[in-house]
Amino acid sequence: MQVTLNLTDQSTKFIINNLYPLYLHDLSEIWEWKPNKYGVFEDDEILTLNEQNKVFDIWWSKQSILFPYLIKVDDIPAGFALVATPPYTPHDSDFYVNEFFILRSYRGKGVAEKAAIKVFNNHLGTWELQTNPNGGNKRAQTFWRKTIENYTEGNYQEEVSETEDDGNRLIFRFNNSRNTLK
Repeated sequence: MQVTLNLTDQSTKFIINNLYPLYLHDLSEIWEWKPNKYGVFEDDEILTLNEQNKVFDIWWSKQSILFPYLIKVDDIPAGFALVATPPYTPHDSDFYVNEFFILRSYRGKGVAEKAAIKVFNNHLGTWELQTNPNGGNKRAQTFWRKTIENYTEGNYQEEVSETEDDGNRLIFRFNNSRNTLK
């Protein structure tokens, strides 16, 4: 299985846009979200997935600040990783995993870990990522803990903390600058 990571642009963003509703559907199980009255997982009254995609367009409007990566397995879309840099990062980190998604058919096969490592290796500096700390999110918690533990050889911080915008979160922080990893 060949896992690749490609930065998307205006001509390929539609692939991530196609995957995004599946991601929100998966998250709805963890966060107990319900779709709006039009069947779209959004808080406001967005009528269509096309309208939802327009809200999401910021990812392709700030090329050296926001990095929308498409994850493929054997040239088939398998997920995405959205990486932000300042001013879109918390706690003065250099990089922030804003969203990370792997389709269910690729889970448990090492795809997510390979993709995450590729993402981390593309950007050296201080990192932060957050996930839901509740019991319904054990798979993601275990994945990130194991992946970051292996990647940093244990040189990372983990805490549960209240965030300004999103409430209680399990937060992982590490620095992958060449001189900080063992």
